[in-house]
Amino acid sequence: MFYFDDEAERAVRVLWERLERAGVPSLARLGHGQHRPHLTLAMGAAFPVPIRRELAGELDRIHLPDLWLHTVGTFTTSEDVLMLGAMVDVELLAVHSAVHDVLAGGVRQPSAYYLPGSWVPHCTLAMGITGEQLVAGFAALRPVPAIHARVSGVGIVDTVTGKVSTLLAR
Repeated sequence: MFYFDDEAERAVRVLWERLERAGVPSLARLGHGQHRPHLTLAMGAAFPVPIRRELAGELDRIHLPDLWLHTVGTFTTSEDVLMLGAMVDVELLAVHSAVHDVLAGGVRQPSAYYLPGSWVPHCTLAMGITGEQLVAGFAALRPVPAIHARVSGVGIVDTVTGKVSTLLAR
């Protein structure tokens, strides 16, 4: 996961607060308010230690681009998601490809949603919401300011425990 600089994180938290005031449960509720805004590059069942070391080395060598989060959107998988989409450019796609080059064959049960060609770079604002909450969420977020986010760190999150293994900190 790419974590954002303080200013961008505050801007996303403002959007979460707007959703909460509109009756839409935001991601701010996860982890008793300790959940941080982020952009996920990959997901899988297990990231073994050797892969983590190799990934940390690769991330330290490559340029991590700034992100522009500016599009509110939705997608439905097993549950409805309200998201803030990131502008896709060649730099971001190059980093995503580099990450997946390292992970290829080493991560158990990689999620197809995050593989190159399928990935939609975004910061989740709300998930598991009803259709009515989705409509209310769009209304509550208008107008959506463009958020300039610098990557402040990269980590792997254990989705069961919530523990973050930091790969890169800036």
